[in-house]
Amino acid sequence: MSKFTDIGVEKVGHVGTIEIQRPPLNFFDISLINQIADALEQFDNDIEIRSSVLMAQGKAFCAGANFNDPARQEQEARAAKGDPADSLGPINSLYLHAVRIFRNKKPIVAAVHGAAIGGGLGLAVSADFRVTCPEARFAANFTKLGFHPGFGLTTTLPELVGKNNAELIFYTSRRVTGEEATKMGLANVCAGLADRVLAATNHELAEQSRLRATEDFKEGVKATAERRVANFRGR
Repeated sequence: MSKFTDIGVEKVGHVGTIEIQRPPLNFFDISLINQIADALEQFDNDIEIRSSVLMAQGKAFCAGANFNDPARQEQEARAAKGDPADSLGPINSLYLHAVRIFRNKKPIVAAVHGAAIGGGLGLAVSADFRVTCPEARFAANFTKLGFHPGFGLTTTLPELVGKNNAELIFYTSRRVTGEEATKMGLANVCAGLADRVLAATNHELAEQSRLRATEDFKEGVKATAERRVANFRGR
């Protein structure tokens, strides 16, 4: 896999995974969307990969664009021109890369936790399926910003939730919970806490079982008993 700066890309069996790594809120811009599109194209060209999962670090899936980016504000102040959307990069180029995501030939599952706001919502619905949790929040906050909806949402959102629900989400900029999103068709599965804890403990058990057989684990236990700093050797 190619080197990426803002996403982690792996192949697990026949599944390709893309993890957005801009915690805690994973704000997006043209660079991030371009990297995701590049990774998906690599998956398309890998005959062993049959589907992909799009997920994120931090407390949000993708909170949209960072209009309050201090670097952008400083740049605007020096230039005495520009607008809050400048931080995204050229929007026409951004959407060209967004369309590349929609052209992906293999199924994409988005694991949506926390906020999926604005363009982050657009990124979530670019996937074929969405798995979410009750604490998630979906919102198309464009009208709240005095902006027109983007990222193809004027087409994708009505197709998922129906014209009336899409109008409600667009006009009010209201936040939709994970449970509400599942009921209206915006998400396919809403995993409860017990399901997520089960998945977490399965992963934890596998890792703990692997580490119990290492010399480092034995050294860590011994060092703790002897009240000294452990000398880990990576084995």
